[in-house]
Amino acid sequence: MDRLFLLRTLLMSGFLSASMLASFTEKLLAADVDPRRPQAIEAEGVPQIPDDLWQRLRQYQNVRQAAFRGWAPDGNGILIQTRFGNTAQLHRVYQPGGRREQVTFFDEPADGRFIPSVPDGTLLISIASGGNEQYQVLATHHESSQPTLLTDGKSRNVLGPVRPDGLFAIVSSTERNGRDTDLLIVDPNRPGERTTVLQTDGEMWMPEDWSAEGTRILMRKYVSINECYPALLDLSSGKKTLIPIPGEVKSAYGTMRFSSDGQSAWLTCDAAGEFRQLARVDLTSMEYQWVSKDIPWDVKEVAVAPSGASIVTSGMVAFTTNEDGPSALYLLSGDKAQKLDIPMGQVENLEFSPDGLHLGFTLLRPDRPSDAYSMNLTTGELTQWSFSEAGGLPLHSFVQPQIVRFKTFDERQIPAFVYRPARASKDHKVPVIINIHGGPESQSRPYFDGLTQFHVSELGMAVIYPNVRGSDGYGKTYLQLDNGPKREDSVKDIGALLDWIATQPDLDSSRVAVYGGSYGGYMVLASLTHYSDRLKCGVDIVGIASFKTFLENTSAYRRDLRRAEYGDERTAEMQAVFQKIDPLNNADRIRTALLVAHGKNDPRVPFSEAEQIAPKVRANGQTVWTLYAGNEGHGFAKKENRDYITAAITLFYLQHLKPE
Repeated sequence: MDRLFLLRTLLMSGFLSASMLASFTEKLLAADVDPRRPQAIEAEGVPQIPDDLWQRLRQYQNVRQAAFRGWAPDGNGILIQTRFGNTAQLHRVYQPGGRREQVTFFDEPADGRFIPSVPDGTLLISIASGGNEQYQVLATHHESSQPTLLTDGKSRNVLGPVRPDGLFAIVSSTERNGRDTDLLIVDPNRPGERTTVLQTDGEMWMPEDWSAEGTRILMRKYVSINECYPALLDLSSGKKTLIPIPGEVKSAYGTMRFSSDGQSAWLTCDAAGEFRQLARVDLTSMEYQWVSKDIPWDVKEVAVAPSGASIVTSGMVAFTTNEDGPSALYLLSGDKAQKLDIPMGQVENLEFSPDGLHLGFTLLRPDRPSDAYSMNLTTGELTQWSFSEAGGLPLHSFVQPQIVRFKTFDERQIPAFVYRPARASKDHKVPVIINIHGGPESQSRPYFDGLTQFHVSELGMAVIYPNVRGSDGYGKTYLQLDNGPKREDSVKDIGALLDWIATQPDLDSSRVAVYGGSYGGYMVLASLTHYSDRLKCGVDIVGIASFKTFLENTSAYRRDLRRAEYGDERTAEMQAVFQKIDPLNNADRIRTALLVAHGKNDPRVPFSEAEQIAPKVRANGQTVWTLYAGNEGHGFAKKENRDYITAAITLFYLQHLKPE
């Protein structure tokens, strides 16, 4: 901006000749071009990234991670998702530690699974373009190099459960009108043939599992994270049978799975208490049998041993719990649940092997990249299948978080994960980054993040991940403490965290930044409007600047789901609340530097949110850096974009937090 002002001054004064003007302009524009900035990113106010910073970041940006995506139906290996180029793709691994055979080759990130019971390695693939989340479902057959499109190529289509014999799959689709999400059946062998099995009207029905005999679907109507309604769908008649909720109280339902014999269903539900417990429901009598009532944490994932599995594991059920952030893994045989021994971290994507003797999953650890693992259920032996590179960095150098709790304004204890650099001490206070999760019904849990590790290990900054009120994982009462007009109570929790930081002898309360994405971006902006005098800067990633305009402009299929959490902007009460709390209406109170990054194709938090807030804060005379990606949506999925943006964020911290 200073160079442009100088150019305009020189032009108006007549000081420059035509030839001098051309030369000066060429040099001016060249000075503003960062050769490492991807073509798809528009940047304003962002200096050129120094070479030494690029070099220091390189190893941390090249850490790979892998996720388990299922067992090969022929028993010959597993499917994983990992990245070797610019985007994550699907790879087959034939033995633990063996080579990774890439099986999808798209410019966009690809996810998917094997079709069960089909031994030729046929895949169902889910892919969207430019981050727009208009997912399409494709099938790749072993004998054909070209994937075939199974959906319409335009609407949003989310791949759901696949019939156990592999003949059909359920897809949740907005094809009919772009707003309502209907359930369709697609045939991997007959592209273009789609059959509607449930037409919705303003409701969100989420398919969870397909029965072994292929005639029924377990599903739930999702109203909000606090309110769901489970049901059975008969595919031959189209009849929908509600599964009763114990006590007829408003309840949340999560994972739903048929038992191996199809006579009952395994459900996670919070009707019997604060947490989502595991229950077995008889599908004839509809009676509930509570299985995990002695575990005071949410049950997250459930996997059922396949029918026809080994007699050793026949009827077994595996489930995970979220125990203060890390996962615990249990194996249920009869009425007895055995806790299995796993490293600290999160367990995701549980699946029994076709013979039922092994359990596959992703293990996300805080001190090393995530990888695919399996456990031998007869011996308890843990096997690592993928070995993701840590960018050449020694694993022992990575920092593990400490779980802490701090008191907030209403005497509640707020949990947080704190990553402290080794050099932090009372004689060497370190700056702090507060990283606030989105959702808002999400939860910060311990997992590996290369950028966090760089900021802690290389730059000597502490990083704190708080789980403010409204976070998942701490019971349904805690989850609802920020709903509707109580929104800013969660912002007060950040104020309490700033108080806590001031009590820590090794943390520098005069050098604190806030960072957050999506709803976390709102929390960043709201924190800056309330605590600018206590913060040095903020980083807003795809964040909400105004709940009013966000709810008016978010994608039609999700608008009512968000109103259930944030409040309905069409009512007078919530209009008044939003008028008061929206950062856009309080931008004049932001008196710190701000970085705003957003994808132009974002279907959740529209790009217009970034376009509104950045000029408002600039008008305050504050430093504002903006990074807008034309080929991304709600986040940054392409490595070249992510590398540049994380480097810019780091430079932003270096300038404003000044770590030593």
